Amino acid sequence: MITEENPSRPIPYLKGAPFVGSTFDFIRDPLNFLLRLQRRYDRLVQFSVVGRLITLTLTPEDARHILQENNKNYLKSEAYQVLQMFLGNGLLNSEGDFWRRQRRLAQPAFHRQRLALLVDGMNEDTSALLKRWRQNDPTRPVDVTEEMMKLALAIVTRSLFSSDVSRYLDNVSRSITVIIETAYKELFNFFPFTRNLPTPRTIRYRRAVEKIEAIIYEIIDRRRNERRTGQYDDLLEMLMEARDEDTGEQMTDKQLRDEVTTIFMAGHETTANALSWALYLLADHPEVVRKMREEIDRVLGPDGLPTVETLRELTYVMQVIQETMRLYPPAWIFSRQPLRTDQFGEYRIVMPGARAVLICPYLLHRDPKYWAAPDRFDPDHFRPERVRERPTYAYLPFGGGPRMCIGNNFALMEMQIVLALLVRSFDFQRVGRKEVEPEPGITLRPKGGIRLQIVPRL
Repeated sequence: MITEENPSRPIPYLKGAPFVGSTFDFIRDPLNFLLRLQRRYDRLVQFSVVGRLITLTLTPEDARHILQENNKNYLKSEAYQVLQMFLGNGLLNSEGDFWRRQRRLAQPAFHRQRLALLVDGMNEDTSALLKRWRQNDPTRPVDVTEEMMKLALAIVTRSLFSSDVSRYLDNVSRSITVIIETAYKELFNFFPFTRNLPTPRTIRYRRAVEKIEAIIYEIIDRRRNERRTGQYDDLLEMLMEARDEDTGEQMTDKQLRDEVTTIFMAGHETTANALSWALYLLADHPEVVRKMREEIDRVLGPDGLPTVETLRELTYVMQVIQETMRLYPPAWIFSRQPLRTDQFGEYRIVMPGARAVLICPYLLHRDPKYWAAPDRFDPDHFRPERVRERPTYAYLPFGGGPRMCIGNNFALMEMQIVLALLVRSFDFQRVGRKEVEPEPGITLRPKGGIRLQIVPRL
């Protein structure tokens, strides 16, 4: 509490260059720019990007305050308005009572017992990839980033729409890449009015949006017609069945479109990136691979497929996934817009004024105060006794508080299944010694992709 005896201190401000502040430093190399701030400041620091006053938080305690304890004081920031151009008013972007209603409607579809219905499809899609990889020339490198994108897209499509929509997948991944890249560039657009002009970038973006939107609306329309004659156990069916407990209302086609599009995008882009980084890290850590295989062989045997029950026993595989997302969190940064002035110990974020408050999992996950050897890949970071020693909000791969990612269990289950089957069947080897750099955009992609040699185990 601030009193005359304990006055509020001004938040440290990084001045930056005249007129543009820290805009170009942030755009040029956001990860290293933010890491330098973490080393220099203890709790909060402010800087300017594209004329916006940004407040960066650096502690798990303040992340908890924003996302959980005082979450009603924070809306999604204007950065999410860029995503809203495509994702509409789905769970990622909506606010207030509408968000709470949509969350209630969607939540049952992501309960563990409902997700259990999707395990067989995940096994089937991954097994198809194994079969195809066994036919490859093991001396020819494979772009595992592209392969994981295709696999994750197949899994989320089957999980959302069942297995009868594979004909829609051609070029969808390319359209999604266009949308994501355009959205990130728009965050730093000095002239937002140009979004409505027919520039080459906006034309490509609109065509990509129209392609995916047409597919989703056609699938929803076809499902409504087919529900009289068939039964489905996919996420679309669960969302279509959901009713508001108070009003009995169901989602409109527009609401379905927005939620399906959000799941479709987030459900494959983030998971594919995490799987790609996991394979990259495992290629350099044979001792981790050995421990994974010991567990996989014990739990699944030489030919068994994962089930909901056996996934609970693959604890070391889960630690590998958690450690991968610690080093390379797909959702590497997110922002909130304060509604009212808020207090952070001796500092005060004053409104009006602050345009966005940033929470950066990439920084929290590498803070040496909470992680031993923070830059080293070490799945033992997630041994139960170590997890208990850390603040909960030192690790935020899926966000936190009421708006924690609704699909976190879906993603973790998918990654466990895919990694267990891939590691049991193949060795992964680096091509050259050049390190792959993370490329921060809407998600944290590997720059230029990851190429590995994939060698079947005898």
